[in-house]
Amino acid sequence: MRTTLHGLQVDTALLAFIDDEVLPDTGVPASHFWAGFGAIVRDLAPRNAALLAERERLQADIDAWHLARPGPIADPAAYRAFLERIGYLKMAPSHVQASATQVDAELALQAGPQLVVPILNARYALNAANARWGSLYDALYGTDAIAEDGGATRAGSYNPLRGARVIAFARRLLDDAVPLANHKEGGSHADSTHYRIDTTSGSGHLVVTLKNGRVVGLAEPAALVGFQGDAASPRSVLLCHHGLHIDIRIDRSTPIGHSDAAGVSDLVLEAALSTILDLEDSVAAIDAADKIAAYRNWLGILKGTLTEQVSKGGKTFERGLNADRRYLRPDGRSELVLHGRSLMFLRNVGHLMTNPAVLWESDKDGAREIPEGILDAVITTTIALHDLQRHGRLAGNGNGHGDGHGDGRADGSAIVNSRAGSVYIVKPKMHGPTEVAFAAELFGRVEQLLGLPDSTVKLGIMDEERRTSVNLKACIAAAASRVAFINTGFLDRTGDEIHTAMLAGPMRRKGDMKSSEWIAAYERNNVLVGLQCGLRGRAQIGKGMWAMPDLMAAMLAQKIAHPQAGANTAWVPSPTAATLHSLHYHQVDVAAVQQALEQTDIDGQRDTLLAGLLTVPVAADPNWSAHERQQELDNNVQGILGYVVRWIDQGVGCSKVPDIHNVGLMEDRATLRISSQHIANWLHHGVVSQAQVHETFQRMAAIVDRQNAGDPLYRPMAGSCEPGRNDSFAYRAALDLVFKGREQPSGYTEPLLHAWRLKVKGG
Repeated sequence: MRTTLHGLQVDTALLAFIDDEVLPDTGVPASHFWAGFGAIVRDLAPRNAALLAERERLQADIDAWHLARPGPIADPAAYRAFLERIGYLKMAPSHVQASATQVDAELALQAGPQLVVPILNARYALNAANARWGSLYDALYGTDAIAEDGGATRAGSYNPLRGARVIAFARRLLDDAVPLANHKEGGSHADSTHYRIDTTSGSGHLVVTLKNGRVVGLAEPAALVGFQGDAASPRSVLLCHHGLHIDIRIDRSTPIGHSDAAGVSDLVLEAALSTILDLEDSVAAIDAADKIAAYRNWLGILKGTLTEQVSKGGKTFERGLNADRRYLRPDGRSELVLHGRSLMFLRNVGHLMTNPAVLWESDKDGAREIPEGILDAVITTTIALHDLQRHGRLAGNGNGHGDGHGDGRADGSAIVNSRAGSVYIVKPKMHGPTEVAFAAELFGRVEQLLGLPDSTVKLGIMDEERRTSVNLKACIAAAASRVAFINTGFLDRTGDEIHTAMLAGPMRRKGDMKSSEWIAAYERNNVLVGLQCGLRGRAQIGKGMWAMPDLMAAMLAQKIAHPQAGANTAWVPSPTAATLHSLHYHQVDVAAVQQALEQTDIDGQRDTLLAGLLTVPVAADPNWSAHERQQELDNNVQGILGYVVRWIDQGVGCSKVPDIHNVGLMEDRATLRISSQHIANWLHHGVVSQAQVHETFQRMAAIVDRQNAGDPLYRPMAGSCEPGRNDSFAYRAALDLVFKGREQPSGYTEPLLHAWRLKVKGG
């Protein structure tokens, strides 16, 4: 059912949600809201459509150019001139200065991990919000970060040998990050027997007793920033290094603390400084019911009312948001309050999709779905009024079992997301500066509707489309007063690379893409342009996701490259991964790295970087063996089916999907975009045949069915492979993604996924 008002036909359930749950207490009358919403749609929906038409025009011109000049680009200068002539490549502004104000410290000043979770999953959202602080002992003990050789296994009951390795690891962290005064002479936190705070001097300092009876302090006394409990025998010692906090928990009543000479029971690390609650690639939200569920979770997070029943260790409890953490400052007289939760972004959808939740009455075309990006912008920003107006209050009892960290909570305690008074929206899949400018204008209109100061809404610009990468400086200029985040998105960026040059020739194998010229240029260009535009101390410069949540040892070895490259945040797939990735920001002083990079002559490097960005990854010698072609096809098809079957049949937009080798990978639509576009490219250029692709789908469907045999909600696909049978919508959707891949706008998967999911929901 729909209700018509101010030129909009609004799903009645969505109307009730807005009027009854969102608008009360905001000071925004419903009549004013809906009139303003209608005006925004009327003015901006046609312009949104024009932006999409421009994408199609540019792609048609590029297709024609490659048809006339197939293969690797022989004349890079001519190619660049062509892109400039058609308006794809813009002239970079001479000077750009990001000017966003009221940006929270988690984005502007601190460097640390960032989580991305589907907003439709309340448990994931709560866990991510609470992942600001994580137990290092738990993260090490429960993952492969600590080796299991020599009997240090993690299965079964507590293993003292493994525990000893965990404790030794943690003490090394303390020695590296917050060493004792005589550490060069052998003094180590590993030799500590007692920690206390000496407040007699008036300023307060840490006093550590060692096994040999010596008493020492910290090499950098200012690293002590707080404590809990009695100064002579604290239950918590709070230290700070590179802007991140380390909480030494002391509790001799616990099994770990009882066996520790100093009574240390855990190290709690400040980990996920920020979290992106996702309305886009990691969710399946196709209609009003899905959007309401997502919006309601966002509202619950900001108001503190979102809770979830959790069963753990044979007990069921209610999980809610964690309270802020309270300490005494080193002088023992004043209080230090630290944020207890991640600073939360919300990722809206891009400009492409529409949604049936609201129709608008166009004079030319009659009633049609409104752009989903406009829907998200208006409603999610309106919901954020509850944070800006400080309506948030804790509900439930936090993590339900006490976190053992001495930072308990009381129901009704006030909570705030942005203490600086901003709303943080990640805007994905924008193609170039004109689309960024449109997003900035859209949020400006929403601010006017809600009576908010200009640029209250801060934007996270995802540098994940080719036209944004080559025009990044102009993109930042288009929203200079709003930019609080830029991020490389290798997966979507690769999908767009394949689709943009679809007709140039067969693309390299996916594994070889990572060594492509354009990727090296892309990753470096993103950091250098961000720094040139003044983002240091004002915004995040981020890197992409570690997609293997079970392979933490490999993550610890490899992901340090992100802060070393000058990124002050990078994506991780779980709270545990956030805790472990935070170690990298103790190892690398990102602010110092960024200051050094700012000395780079980015203008002098522009032509070199642009040449790399414009190097299309067409295989120079596509003479792969039959085995190599089939291997690539198997890998792509298995990944497509494993992800699509959950999306279409169960509405799960992000999950850990086993790959062809049964390694769990965090998959979302970006990975799907690469795989489907890669097969479409190889099909078009005759690297593989239609018959071969169909046979591979049939064979991989049976494998994916076996991998999901333990899921009671799973619907097998293999039966759909039999002649005359097509009863699995998921299987048919997966085929469409490949065989209709060339014609999809920018290679996006959403149009086909939404259409097939609507069929499933419609019975």
